[in-house]
Amino acid sequence: MTFMNPIQVGLLGIGTVGSGTFKVLTRNQAEIRRRAGRGIAITMVADLDTARAQALVGPGVTVVADGFDVINNPDIDIVIELIGGYGIAKTLVMAAIAAGKHVVTANKALLAVHGTEIFAAASAKGVMVGFEAAVAGGIPIIKALREGLTANRIEWIAGIINGTTNFILSEMRDKGLDFGVVLKEAQRLGYAETDPTFDIEGIDAAHKATIMSAIAFGTPVQFDKAHVEGITQLQATDIRYAEQLGYRIKLLGITKHRADVDGIELRVHPTLVPAKRLIANVEGAMNAVVVHGDAVGTTLYYGKGAGAEPTASAVVADLVDITRLHTADPDHRVPHLAFQAGSLADTRVLPINEVITSFYLRLQVADQTGVLSKITTILAESDISIDAVLQRESAEGEKQTDLIILTHDTVEGRMRAALSQMQALPTVLAPIVNIRKEELN
Repeated sequence: MTFMNPIQVGLLGIGTVGSGTFKVLTRNQAEIRRRAGRGIAITMVADLDTARAQALVGPGVTVVADGFDVINNPDIDIVIELIGGYGIAKTLVMAAIAAGKHVVTANKALLAVHGTEIFAAASAKGVMVGFEAAVAGGIPIIKALREGLTANRIEWIAGIINGTTNFILSEMRDKGLDFGVVLKEAQRLGYAETDPTFDIEGIDAAHKATIMSAIAFGTPVQFDKAHVEGITQLQATDIRYAEQLGYRIKLLGITKHRADVDGIELRVHPTLVPAKRLIANVEGAMNAVVVHGDAVGTTLYYGKGAGAEPTASAVVADLVDITRLHTADPDHRVPHLAFQAGSLADTRVLPINEVITSFYLRLQVADQTGVLSKITTILAESDISIDAVLQRESAEGEKQTDLIILTHDTVEGRMRAALSQMQALPTVLAPIVNIRKEELN
């Protein structure tokens, strides 16, 4: 077989993922050439630390400080954006598209917020934007949703899509420690950033859930409509009670199509999951995504969600796809959001008050008769049915106890109203803990 000249790639940013991408592409060059039909070579790199970048890539690669030098180079066919964030990254991506260059990015924040604009510009210019690495690192979930499950009507997705929070929750469960203690340990071990806000407040997971939701249901990306909660308020006490009841608490990114109202749920929050579910047993910094389709049923995708080479695996896979398809008629390529650009739906994203789920409630109550009766009456009058009740026996001399209630599915707005009534009872002695519960059947 005769191979054509290599595709030339420009790399913007050679940090952890960028250096991993260069290593994987170099190490597996022969295998990649056999798969793509031609070589793929990073021939130009832009990074503010040019000396460090040059040391990483060697003398055969041109290194510059200005990303626009890469974009303006007529020999560059594909631009990889690994800078991150919403600012200069967006400017460079849009400039690359305007210059007629294909783009590969791992920037979930950029796509979750500006993806609709970016994909529209790419379609108008006839170029491709590859973003497998933007969601769940090395797990090929974007390809699965866009291609492998294309025969299905996707019904729901639930994913552990942030390794930092999953590591923290795993440690809290295993060691019985509170959130703050485990966060410091995660930072010491390098699992959490010095400023971990995007991870622990659920924002990173929401970026990824937004992208998956758009692909699953054929809608524009709508990060601003996602409901986002992090794990900072979780207590070891609730993790322990959940375990006793047969559940584990995970930070999940969830998106569902609700046929009853023709709406989409898009939410990230701590969630009780039955311990017997495979996803409940995903520990440490690993990621997992469960997808339920009407034809295939439930499928699970598991692997490393971050790291230099796992993420590089996804970046290089996009490079190979673009190399194979860059000469194809744009109308015959896989659409960015799985559905043809003119066929995207304006399906409503439901506000959190309209979401339907079940709940775990922990109430610290006075240890006296009639307390449970008043609480169950409020729930019954709110048309909220109880699934299970666990009441901790008070130690000798204690005048308060924990009351744990699991409910059946209910509308969130109804639960919020009931919580307000229960909180106002004089026998409820502390803020009520409420955590959503998903059976993931």
